[in-house]
Amino acid sequence: MNIFYPVQILADWLTYSVFGIMPKTLLAEVVDFFIYDTIKIFLLLVVIIFTVSIIRSFLPPEKIRNILSHEKKYVGNILASFLGIITPFCSCSAVPLFLGFVQAGVPLGTTFSFLVASPMINEVALVLLFGMFGWKIALLYIVSGLIISIFSGIIIGKLKVENLVEEFVYKNKLNGQFQLPEMAWEERVKYAKNYTWDIIKKVWPYIVIGVGVGAWIHGYVPTAALAQYAGADRWYAVPLAVFIGIPLYSNAAGVIPLVGALTEKGVAMGTALAFMMAVTALSLPEFMILKKVMKIKLILIFAGIVGAGIVFTGYLFNFVLGR
Repeated sequence: MNIFYPVQILADWLTYSVFGIMPKTLLAEVVDFFIYDTIKIFLLLVVIIFTVSIIRSFLPPEKIRNILSHEKKYVGNILASFLGIITPFCSCSAVPLFLGFVQAGVPLGTTFSFLVASPMINEVALVLLFGMFGWKIALLYIVSGLIISIFSGIIIGKLKVENLVEEFVYKNKLNGQFQLPEMAWEERVKYAKNYTWDIIKKVWPYIVIGVGVGAWIHGYVPTAALAQYAGADRWYAVPLAVFIGIPLYSNAAGVIPLVGALTEKGVAMGTALAFMMAVTALSLPEFMILKKVMKIKLILIFAGIVGAGIVFTGYLFNFVLGR
């Protein structure tokens, strides 16, 4: 049984009864799609973000730094990538925490694993992908994102590029000793409510715009047009999608509804997800902020490694899913 069936009933009622739109028209498809997806996404977001924020209340930034400061080979990269899932920062807002990790003595490769994972794979992406494509696609996406973030950090760590980080970063190193106040459950629930509301306030415009664009594509863009140029049989589709995605700046909430509409119109899943990864994990605003703490050469190394991982993942998705 579809748990969102009542949402579909509500969307149909609003579209045909309240707004009085003629059934079986392109406009009706667009409006019904927009209402249904918007309500479904917000319901999922509230439930999942509240749950994850309860977990996050046990992991304040100071504790995260302590966990990642242990210099065990590769363990830090894995932990940093998993922590990125429950710390839903966009690529730009993850940079200050990245800076804090470096100053706390966390290895540079580990901090890069976090920098990739946090904007690319988080509870918002999980909610939207699960709601639009099902758990298999959501799981595949998270696994691929983890692999990219883990190996990106490992490779950067092996390159020994600490000299490409600006000197002032290391001059302000922290001593790693933090006082962590305990929270009562009432405080955790209050924190979760406030955090959920704060996230919803930040992402709702992206969701509305993303679903709106997706609804327009769903109703008005011919299927053959996109499938012709972005199908799985087009070798250039994946790198082109990544190239197009880098100049754009959005988060998962804004771009995943667009991905849903693109795949529905014939764009290969791997190509669409590569586009989403590029938008969320690589962006020009992020590079501008990173320029303040590292040299251009390191930014290019970072972008090249992550970009190559995204392109590979896009091809892999297209091969595995067969479209």
